Formats: sequence, C-alpha cells, structure tokens
Amino acid sequence: MKTPNSRERPHEVEAQPVYSIYTQRQKFFIVFMSSLGGFFSPLSANTYLPSIPSLSEYLGVSPSLMNLTVTAFLIFQGLAPSFYGDLADIAGRRPAYLISFVIYIAANIGLASQSSYAALFVLRCLQSSGSGGTYALNSGVIADISTTAERGKYMSAAQSGIMLGPAIGPILGGVLAQHLGWRSIFWYSFARCGSIYLIVFAIAVPETARKVVGNGSIPPTAWWNRSLLSEVARRKARTKQGDEGISPSPKPRGLRFPNPLKTLLIIKEKDCAMMLFYNAIIYSSWYTVTANLSNLLSENYHLDTLHLGLCYIDWNYARVARRYGFSIDKRRGDDLTKFPIEKARLSIVWPFVYVGAVAIICFGWAAMLKTHISVLLILTFAMALFLTACYNSMNLLLVDLYPNSPSTASAANNLTRCLLSAGGSAVIDPMIRKMGTGWAYTLVGILIIALSPSLLIVTRYGPVWREERRLRLEQKEEARKQPAERQV
Repeated sequence: MKTPNSRERPHEVEAQPVYSIYTQRQKFFIVFMSSLGGFFSPLSANTYLPSIPSLSEYLGVSPSLMNLTVTAFLIFQGLAPSFYGDLADIAGRRPAYLISFVIYIAANIGLASQSSYAALFVLRCLQSSGSGGTYALNSGVIADISTTAERGKYMSAAQSGIMLGPAIGPILGGVLAQHLGWRSIFWYSFARCGSIYLIVFAIAVPETARKVVGNGSIPPTAWWNRSLLSEVARRKARTKQGDEGISPSPKPRGLRFPNPLKTLLIIKEKDCAMMLFYNAIIYSSWYTVTANLSNLLSENYHLDTLHLGLCYIDWNYARVARRYGFSIDKRRGDDLTKFPIEKARLSIVWPFVYVGAVAIICFGWAAMLKTHISVLLILTFAMALFLTACYNSMNLLLVDLYPNSPSTASAANNLTRCLLSAGGSAVIDPMIRKMGTGWAYTLVGILIIALSPSLLIVTRYGPVWREERRLRLEQKEEARKQPAERQV
C-alpha cells in the first residue's frame, strides 16, 4: 500500500541538486591532477635517499647529520598540511595548491645550486613545506567531488600518486645521481615536476571547494579560484545566455593567515588520538627502515648509487598494489551513525600488524648477519605489503569519521606520522651503532605489537565516542544559530 508520502518521494529526490556537476571525464582529470600533485612530496623525499652516501662524502658530514636532513624534511612535511588545510578551507583548493608549488619550485632551484650542509638543511625544510601540503589537499579535493558511496574508489585513485612517488623516487634518484650527479635530482624536480605541473594546474584545474563553488555550479569571483579554461567557458556562457542562467557569485573569500591549531581539535578526540598515534607508529617503523636502507646496503654490500635506488623497487611496488581493493562503502546514503565503520575498517588489520612486525625484526637480524641481499629485499617487500595495508585502512577510517573536513583529518594524520617518523629517522642510526641492527629493529617490532591493543579499544568504544562527538557538535551548531535567529 502506497502512502501519499511514498508517492511524493521520487519527486523529492528529483528536486535535490546533484552532489557534483562535474562529468565523469572531468572528475577523472581532477582526480588525476590531485594524484599527480600528491606524487611530488614522496618523490622529493625518496629521490634523495640513494644519494645520501655520496652527498655525505661531498659535504664532508657524517651519516647521522645527513639523516637529520631526512628528519627535518619529515617535520616540515608534517607541519605544512596544518597550514594548507586551513588555507584551503578559507580561500579554496586552488590558491593552496598554487602557493605550495611556488614554494616547492623555489626550493628546488636553491637545492640544485647550494654547496653547504647548512643550505641543504634549510632548503630541504623549505622544499618539504612546499610539497607537503598536497597530502591534506588531496583528500579535500576528493571529498569535494565525490559522495561517500564512491569516495573509496576516488580516494584510492587519488592517493595512488602518494604511493607511486616512493616507488619511482629511489630508482629515478639513483639513475640521476649516478649519471648526472646529485644536483640533477633537484633540477629534475624543478623542471619536470614543479614547473610543468604548475602551468597545467593554473590553466586547467577548476576550483572544487564546496564552500567556494558549492557543487561546482557557483562561479568563483576571486581570481585565484578561477582557472583559465573555466574563465573562458564562463565568458562564452555569459555571451550566449546573458546574465540569465548564470549562478550568482558569492562574495570573494579573503586570504588570511591560516590557523594550524584547528588540526589539534581532531587530535584531542579519544578515538582519533589513539588511531593517529598507532598509525604514526606503523608509518615511522617502516620509515626507520627506508631512511637507513641506503646506508646499510652501502656499508655492508658496497652498492653504488644506481643499485641503491633499485633496491627500493620491491618495497614500493607492494605499496602501490595495496592501494587498490578496499571498497567497503556498503551503507545507506551518508548516514554512519548506526554503522560500525570502525569494525569494518580495522577488522582486516590484525594479521597484517603482527606479520609486518615480525618482518621488521627479521630484517634487522638479516642485516646484522649480512645475509644475501635477496633476503633483505624479500623482507622489505613483506614489510610494505602488511604495514601499508594497516596504514591505508586507518587512513580511510579517518576520512570516514570526518567527511566534512577531510583535509583537516588528513593534516592531523600527516602531522602525527611525520613527527614520529622524524624522530625515528633521527634515532635509528645511533640505536644501530649502540645496540646493533638486530636489537634495534627488534625493539621497533616489539613496539608495534605492544601498542596494537589500541586498535581493539577503538573498535569497541569508537562508535560510542563518535556518537558523543556528533551530539556535541550538533549542540554547538544550535547554540551558534540561536543568536542569529533572534536578530532576524
């Protein structure tokens, strides 16, 4: 039996505006450019790794001091998204991208020209500040153009660039440093990566921030939000239709200094804090391996720069492969209030945690005993396969918990993981020299296992904490609206 309400429901659905006006082809291009933008920060981090021994010799500094440049890069890579995420919410995605790549290009020019350790250190920080913001912007763009039902698919595609950067980076860095010298690494980043991308982005990529353009139907008024192609299309439409049919433009959003402290609002939530911390432990654990891998292989197996880069292949092909396959968006609409999303995302993580931890321990002892190099490469593959599966599952859960502010959630995730990874890359070399490689990585593996019950706590109590957070935010929103209603 049909009720009057049930008869009207189809008309209500038809009356609702589409979530995004972009076609599949346009979405594909936006996702591709977002993925390519996210490619540069891990590319810059990893093209550098194979050249650490040769740079150490050229500058006359110790491996420990060279590892500090890796640490500094990670610190600024963690801090940058906190600024860019808020900037993207204030003025839109495009100005945040444009500013980040202008800084990135300038830093690469300086790095290619410098000849001192101090300049290398400072400019690596600047380079990371430029490229690091793409982590937060990547998730924000995907949330702008995709519903929760299709977000998993687009998120995997967009973040494939972040996974591909470490896969290509060491190989590319090894080839360039071996045949053209270490300066060519930074000239390549300037020419091919930064400059060409910036030109294409400025010309073709539209503004997607929903606070600026809604579902894409509201034309932005600020010049920094308009791409050249969208401006041409808008003028053609205005010529044909006049002022009719053109959505009214909102007042341009002014630029102000971003507030990075907004990221801390997510970190203080109980469920998010536990996940962010454990996710950072996972990330920093395998970063202690990658940051020190070139030194271990150079000292123990006497490999040149090219072969050092090639030794990262197995580890990173696994990282790329694990980006595809998590598609569990089987939910009714966008309502997750009664759906145990924590259990859905984390139930698969447990075996990966323990196998990945064991692989790290075995890697340490294999390196200490100087086994055949193939053993180390197999173990790096295993670490990537299992630990990255853990990391990516928790990443997706964070976006699920904050669908309205994915850039801020990604910034919080990036902040914690990069700061812990910076600490890990700084202490791993002294640990190895005092404890030995085997015991150093045994300690890292035990740390992963010892802290794993935090995921069980999130699975058990996460839905309760999430509901408490939802009610608290609703109360704040109602309290904010009441003064405005009284004035009206």
